[in-house]
Amino acid sequence: MRGAGGNSGDGAGAMSGATPAPVARDWSTPLELLGLGMVWGASFLFMRIAVPDFGPYALVEVRLLLGALVLMPFLWRARALFPARRWLWLAPIGLINSALPFVLFAWAAQRAPAAIGAICNAMTVLFAALVGYLFFGEKIGPRRALALLVGFSGVVVLATAKVSGLAIGTAVAAGTVAALLYGVGANLVRRHMSGLPPAASAAATLGCAALWMLPMALNHWPRQPVSVASWASAIALGIVCTGLAFLVFYRLIGRVGPSRAATVTYLIPLFGALFAWLFLGEPVTLQMLLAGGLILGSVAVSQR
Repeated sequence: MRGAGGNSGDGAGAMSGATPAPVARDWSTPLELLGLGMVWGASFLFMRIAVPDFGPYALVEVRLLLGALVLMPFLWRARALFPARRWLWLAPIGLINSALPFVLFAWAAQRAPAAIGAICNAMTVLFAALVGYLFFGEKIGPRRALALLVGFSGVVVLATAKVSGLAIGTAVAAGTVAALLYGVGANLVRRHMSGLPPAASAAATLGCAALWMLPMALNHWPRQPVSVASWASAIALGIVCTGLAFLVFYRLIGRVGPSRAATVTYLIPLFGALFAWLFLGEPVTLQMLLAGGLILGSVAVSQR
């Protein structure tokens, strides 16, 4: 029906000799993708600044609490959709999809430049496909299988790199495991949280993750005063990079679908490396560029 209507309209315009009206371009989607890539790229910069003062556990607790508070009104409005039995899945998803990967990325930020975590984060798309294939019977296809191999070769290249003469293999391993957990979480969310309002679901899982992290955060709360820069970075990490960014991301998914929204994956490492270089003077080595190219190229092939 849409094709028939479109053809008749084009024909009428041609026959009448009228100049067709210009089609308005939707700039909101690319601008929101660009902004989201900048915000999530900056999250690795904020972790790098704040984690020396806070430590990974306390920093992640602040991030989770603030992110959950930003989204809590959406959960309150949809509370009837969250009976007690549903929390049996929300609690472990919060652990797998938020608490553990946040801690791993923060731990990695203590030991390697911000760009390292941002590059590892791009593996999430590939791990989601791999977990779906191994445990949920999804087809992977030869093209995506090849993309996985190329992506993992990028991780190997990154893990063997040195920055300022220091090995970063343990930080790469932590970031890769965090991306794997994101991949597991993506499959769990798809199967056990479908039909729920996304912002409310995010508030629920972030709140559960904050409860998971609370004992470790209290036990490792910083004994020394935390600098203003670290507090500002932690607050930005929670409010902007978690709470508000989730709202934008879910709005994008609703407007353009999950595949197109996931293209923000390509922007995060670029902005993560750029901000770390600009504000912290962290180097971007040839090996990091090669590894990032392999990983992002594999993600692009897998999402065609």
